[in-house]
Amino acid sequence: MARVLSPRNKPGFHNLLTRFLNSPSLPHRHGVTKSLETLAYEEVQASTTGKPYNSTAFVLHGLLGSARNWRSFSRTLASALSNSNSSPLEWRQVLVDLRNHGRSAEIETLEPPHDMVNAANDLANLVKARGWAWPEVVIGHSMGGKVALQFAESCARGDYGDSVSLPKQNSCGYWIPSPERWLVNHMIELGFSKSLSEWIGSNLKKSGEHETWAFNLEGAVQMFNSYREKSYWPLLEHPPKGMEIAIVRAENSDRWDSDVIQRLESLATRVGDGSEGKFSVHVLPNSGHWVHVDNPKGLLEMIAPKLASLKPHST
Repeated sequence: MARVLSPRNKPGFHNLLTRFLNSPSLPHRHGVTKSLETLAYEEVQASTTGKPYNSTAFVLHGLLGSARNWRSFSRTLASALSNSNSSPLEWRQVLVDLRNHGRSAEIETLEPPHDMVNAANDLANLVKARGWAWPEVVIGHSMGGKVALQFAESCARGDYGDSVSLPKQNSCGYWIPSPERWLVNHMIELGFSKSLSEWIGSNLKKSGEHETWAFNLEGAVQMFNSYREKSYWPLLEHPPKGMEIAIVRAENSDRWDSDVIQRLESLATRVGDGSEGKFSVHVLPNSGHWVHVDNPKGLLEMIAPKLASLKPHST
């Protein structure tokens, strides 16, 4: 539900991203990418327990991000959960590259339309293709938060079949890995903010003799348009029974309209009769949009107890 950074005050942003690829003198990182017919992903689990996992949390990045943005926080979360005496679960986190992003940008079988519905369908297809149990928790930031809400809505509606177990939901933060300094400095010189410049710079990759983006720009633009247009107020107002939707809002974020904040807080204070699920709003203090850079400890203290309190799905 958190808003994504929009360069509305900087004309030519789309052209800058396209034009930048023509620069011949940029530094680069060497790496190997692997295409999968389903979404690309990586797994994080505490290595100290030696026990097999019995519960899964999907972690979804925001617009122009990738799974690697969440590695550090997810490892800290995994460690905290493994050390929790109150949790009966062994957690695995699946960090997903959404369509048109990261390694999933190379997967040609992820066809249009590139919208929230198909981004959520990709998650269901990943579960089915791998033969996994359905995730207990889906954590998403910004655009990833809306993909999580779409996934919850589709699960509740039965779009993915009768065997689906409803997940819990959390909206949370986003982290930026080490950027390509040339691009970052260039964008700052053009007047873009440091945070936006670092966010964009983190997405460069080497392709042959050239630099390219670690996302499909045209597809990502379509996803952003869908993100802006899609509303999930009916889901927030009436969560399915057995599901909790938890929204995390950064205290210092400028991405939330006052009327949206008031509406969310009003929903959170309603007293239910037990016929529906739960909805809650949590304010992360001392944090802007990039929540687990600004206050990772506070974010961890919000998310870890939620996961530790859950019970495994019935089988």
